[in-house]
Amino acid sequence: MTSPCLTKDQTPSAHHTVLGVESSVSGRRWLYRQGADNPDVIRMGASIARQAGLPEIIGRLLALRGLTPETLSLFLTPRLKTALPDLSKLQDMEPAAARMAKAAMQHETVGVFGDYDVDGACSSAILASFFEELGCTVHTHIPDRMTEGYGPNVPALEKLAEQGATLIICADCGTAAADILNQVTDRADIIVLDHHKSEDALPDILATVNPNRPDCASGLKHICAAALAFLSLIATQKKLREADWFKTHPEPDLMRQLDLVALATICDVMPLRDLNRAFVAQGLKVMARRQRTGLATLLDVAGVTRAPDAFSCGFALGPRINAGGRIAEATLGLKLLRCEDPHEARVMAERLDGVNRNRQTIEADILDHALQLATEQREAGHSVILLASKAWHPGVAGIVAGRIKEQFNRPVLVGTVQDDGAVKGSGRSVPGIDLGTAIIAARQSGLLTTGGGHAMAAGFSFPEANMAQVHTFLEERLATAAALPETVDLEVDITLSPAGATVELAEQMTLLAPFGTGNAEPLIALSGVHITKSDRIGADKNTLRLFLRGTEGGRLKALIFRADKSPLTEILEDSTRPLLHIAGYLRSETWRDRTDATFFIQDVALA
Repeated sequence: MTSPCLTKDQTPSAHHTVLGVESSVSGRRWLYRQGADNPDVIRMGASIARQAGLPEIIGRLLALRGLTPETLSLFLTPRLKTALPDLSKLQDMEPAAARMAKAAMQHETVGVFGDYDVDGACSSAILASFFEELGCTVHTHIPDRMTEGYGPNVPALEKLAEQGATLIICADCGTAAADILNQVTDRADIIVLDHHKSEDALPDILATVNPNRPDCASGLKHICAAALAFLSLIATQKKLREADWFKTHPEPDLMRQLDLVALATICDVMPLRDLNRAFVAQGLKVMARRQRTGLATLLDVAGVTRAPDAFSCGFALGPRINAGGRIAEATLGLKLLRCEDPHEARVMAERLDGVNRNRQTIEADILDHALQLATEQREAGHSVILLASKAWHPGVAGIVAGRIKEQFNRPVLVGTVQDDGAVKGSGRSVPGIDLGTAIIAARQSGLLTTGGGHAMAAGFSFPEANMAQVHTFLEERLATAAALPETVDLEVDITLSPAGATVELAEQMTLLAPFGTGNAEPLIALSGVHITKSDRIGADKNTLRLFLRGTEGGRLKALIFRADKSPLTEILEDSTRPLLHIAGYLRSETWRDRTDATFFIQDVALA
């Protein structure tokens, strides 16, 4: 099937940019995504389109993602049955599942200690729901970011034991807490379900199930803690089934927990491939049923009226659940996820919504100052940016680091100077630069008091007096960052005319969803565009709505968010209406039973 949407520039060579854009308004080159200029990929796309009865453009996009006619079915209809791994390959899963099954059969009191982010809240909710359904008493604890910090602490663990917990499960934390956990092994059996890296000795506890521990051969390094909690419950149910326990007791429906697995996988920025793709695809279907009262209420409060997708999880649900742990009550997100009373859920969801708005204000106040300091460091030649101030709220350090990272394409660490003189904060990295390992190395060298995380994100604390030494250490350890370009090239999948950006095409592109890390949403370049109308919308008038017209016809609505901070706004509102090329994402949106195509703008270049 030949698609009328492809432009003449659709078949690129390896030696030219997309639509000739060497420097866009934001200073970026537009290049075709790797493989788009490969004749084999182009032929494969045509083959996929013919055999699957899809438009040529969709076949091309599928081929760019490494699909073939033989592998297409598993991609388009991901199933857990075919994606689930051999759980016996997860180190320590066997003793963990056996102990969890014993706790269920004996109706023990179980303590769940979780992290204060979305992944921690979701994994804690999954575990608590399971054990409660099997007749156990469950006590949960989410640490306060300000007073307790990240990870297990002795007073909280001892309190769980005092409440009767004979089994304590640490969710999304614990791997690097041997010194803490080893102090309370005489009070309760302890299991860690975690995915954070650690190069230290593991805790001397019953089980540490972590696909990122050096001796784990599971190949599951890229799953989040909520996914790991879900897999541990599958293994536990298997133990209970082998003991014939379900002959006299109802068996929990684990599939109902997939909404939380999907939410955590998206918000923890896990690659949406293979098992994770199946988790998210199936979990979003569960979420769409709105059977979890707390989550359904939060969707309503966040204004998500359509079926939830990866975008609404990452930008509507996740920030609100995280907000409680960042600047307010750390347990609020977990309480909402577990809440079954509609009135109570509404109160909590609205509180989280308000806390999130407050978080946005705090973030905005900090960001301008932090960007100024980051600019000064870049001008001084620093390839890693390390910032700290007494005036900054520690709860938004990671978000601010992420914003600055996007601006400078460099690893960024942002901290708050505490009253005791310690700098405590979070860092964010760029692809190919492993920040988590560098932070662990800095801690092992004695420069940091605490530190750990992933390749792309890490937390840390150190004495303020060590600031210069820490900065030097990280720049030496992450020396390859110096060679990074100032701006990241924009990787374009296809070019279209506005006339080709139809609602039908937008709906067909959902076949490739869910989108996220490891399965990027197709980025489209629209060629030869005039702005026919522009206006500011939204309560804060910070969203720019535009209507686009191509030189060959066609009319398309477009949006750009945070317009007051965007370098694209001036040219998009230019009253002279210059001819433009516009890059972004094509999505279908339904409002009052009418479905239209909307283009979400990412970059602009003069044609």
